[in-house]
Amino acid sequence: MQTQAVIDHIVQWLKNYAEQSGMQGFAIGISGGVDSAVVSALAARTGLKTLLLDMPIRQKADQVARAKEHISALKSQFDNVVSQRIDLTQVFNTFQMELDMDDRNLPNEKLALANTRSRFRMLTLYYHAQLHNLLVTGTGNKIEDFGVGFFTKYGDGGVDISPIADLLKSQVYQLAEALDVAASIREAAPTDGLWDTDRTDEEQMGASYAELEWAMSVHGSKTADDFSGREREVFEIYDHLNRQMQHKIQPIPVCAVPAELLQ
Repeated sequence: MQTQAVIDHIVQWLKNYAEQSGMQGFAIGISGGVDSAVVSALAARTGLKTLLLDMPIRQKADQVARAKEHISALKSQFDNVVSQRIDLTQVFNTFQMELDMDDRNLPNEKLALANTRSRFRMLTLYYHAQLHNLLVTGTGNKIEDFGVGFFTKYGDGGVDISPIADLLKSQVYQLAEALDVAASIREAAPTDGLWDTDRTDEEQMGASYAELEWAMSVHGSKTADDFSGREREVFEIYDHLNRQMQHKIQPIPVCAVPAELLQ
């Protein structure tokens, strides 16, 4: 990959899109992970206002520390970068307390709450983006957004633009190094930060990003029967997740009512 050329291309694309849409810049949620670090570093290089929002919800100390480190580094380099910390923990706690206790033992309750955290952050991003005429800027990569659907519908999937969604996770890491993203961020195990317990992306999905990138490259031209051992296992994981995520990326189904019924 021509890393610097890709950086220049995305920065120019961001700048052109913002200017053509009449917006003043970008609003980005900073998690302490590599994807949000790369997106914010790219946005900062446009020269347009770049608002970095740190929105912890019962966040682990190491995630908070990495987010702060990255925000401080960008603000010291770029005058157009501003930040705000909005602790959503109390909001989330209040929401959780108001829920029906009968729901607490349902099998999907913990996942529903995890996704709620992401949706609270989406609401917060759009509130501040609208205040300042900014574009909510997505941080999803190609594997997450189009491969396995590792994002929350109407949560971190609710964005105006998506600058790195055509890049594999391995390519995002290449950009991170070229953009001088802190080693603490580049070396941290990827996590979505939506759980009270430590859960890495790999633990949740059952495969590493490198394995999923391989599966994505052969999916559609091969079947599980073409592989054995770990390769077959990874292929089946990818195929299952890919089928499950289609509702996240396909248009919302609309019931077509026959014209004669509307007369």
